[in-house]
Amino acid sequence: MSRIGRMPITVPAGVEVKVADDTVTVKGPKGELTQSFSKELGIKLEDGVLTVSRPSDDKLHRSLHGLTRTLIHNMIEGVVNGFSKTLEIDGVGYRAAKQGTNLVMNLGFSHQVIVPETDDIKIDVPQPNIVVIRGIDKQKVGQFAAEIREKRPPEPYKGKGIHYQGEHIIRKEGKAGKGKK
Repeated sequence: MSRIGRMPITVPAGVEVKVADDTVTVKGPKGELTQSFSKELGIKLEDGVLTVSRPSDDKLHRSLHGLTRTLIHNMIEGVVNGFSKTLEIDGVGYRAAKQGTNLVMNLGFSHQVIVPETDDIKIDVPQPNIVVIRGIDKQKVGQFAAEIREKRPPEPYKGKGIHYQGEHIIRKEGKAGKGKK
């Protein structure tokens, strides 16, 4: 039995969960999320506790069991607290600013990189070298952060570029780092 899949999910106060056939809708203070899951898995809501069960020990059912439970838990967590990713920008002259609903970044190119905010994703720039991405859908927040990081990934020699806060960048030695023969 899946250790994650068999754990019950307690629905906090102020959150409304609807289970209809294979679709789960979660409505909370920050918004509403809807997602459909496999029809073969049993999703039951009883007394404010959500449980996910699987019909058999097939490989497909085992793999979907923990995934389904985690996705539903992330939906509830998202509408209650939301998710955020913090990106850091390192490099001389590299900076970000918010102009209206657009994120404008100077990343050493001959032009500015402009990324618009979406309905689901909100962007904050508390400092010129820090960008915070917020939203209620964990997958969309992570994808948006990855797309921004892709604009100038960190390079291995000096570490210049955009990276996640706390991310360890593997560094390389330069040409002078070689030993003499």
